[in-house]
Amino acid sequence: MARPIWTGTLSFGLLNVPVSLMSGERKVDLHFRMLDSRDRKPIRFERVNADTGEEVPWKDIVKAYEYDKGSYVALEEDDIRSAAPESHETVEVETFVDASQIDPRYYEKPYLLVPGKKAEKGYVLLRETLRSTGKVGIARVVVRTREYLCAVMPNDDALVLMILRYPQELVEPDDYKLPSGKLADYRITSKETAMAEQLIESMAGDWDPSQYHDEFRERLQQVLNKRIKSKGGTTQVEDEPAPREDATTNVVDFMALLQKSLDANKRTPAKKAAARKAPAKKAATKKAPAKKVAKKAARKTPARRKAG
Repeated sequence: MARPIWTGTLSFGLLNVPVSLMSGERKVDLHFRMLDSRDRKPIRFERVNADTGEEVPWKDIVKAYEYDKGSYVALEEDDIRSAAPESHETVEVETFVDASQIDPRYYEKPYLLVPGKKAEKGYVLLRETLRSTGKVGIARVVVRTREYLCAVMPNDDALVLMILRYPQELVEPDDYKLPSGKLADYRITSKETAMAEQLIESMAGDWDPSQYHDEFRERLQQVLNKRIKSKGGTTQVEDEPAPREDATTNVVDFMALLQKSLDANKRTPAKKAAARKAPAKKAATKKAPAKKVAKKAARKTPARRKAG
């Protein structure tokens, strides 16, 4: 059985629904190992110092950002924690938008939200309200160590949490030379458009994803099966970590919470974003030693700093 990525709450207004975040995709890629062709032994990739060639143990490895060619700034664990969001187990809906307003290019990766014990009422209430209004909830979620923008939307009996790309992650069509203008500019006649429409209509059908398979993977799997039978082979599966217990909830007065949420008019995502950034700024002011180190480095290498 699949393990939850985390258990926490789905929050909208003053209502909190205990949920488990489950993966909404299944990886079916075939994974390969690199072998030495001479003796079929696995190749090991080691962490070595670029100058000395010596192997570096994990405890001596630090993360660094290359801000200029050959120039790095190292980050401590405290630096990374100061930038991380406070909440790791809450999907807090900041606003609701029409589903039709979201460009399909923003959708990246699906997860499933599964209600916790005794949390079905709030789950169904949000799911059916989103369905009837044609809205999706825009929220933020932390998956492992990174915060993502996401959309909460209904899909059959489920609430799907779809990871969204940020605008800066998308390439604008204007970056490429694309044909624009009228059909006449490309000498496309009305007969040609009519024939194209007729062709599309003749090929039209209902979307049935079960009719599509990764045929390349299936053929490659057949080749692998033949090789395994002819030469033998073994596989090993590692145990997955034990799941945490589902969150529980008590009976709540949904009408009262809904009314309080409406009265509070919590549809101000901009203010929430500003409040979320405030703790990070505080943490940054405490890093005085890091600034001193940066100034010393700047005095030692003025030419490089100037060139950057």
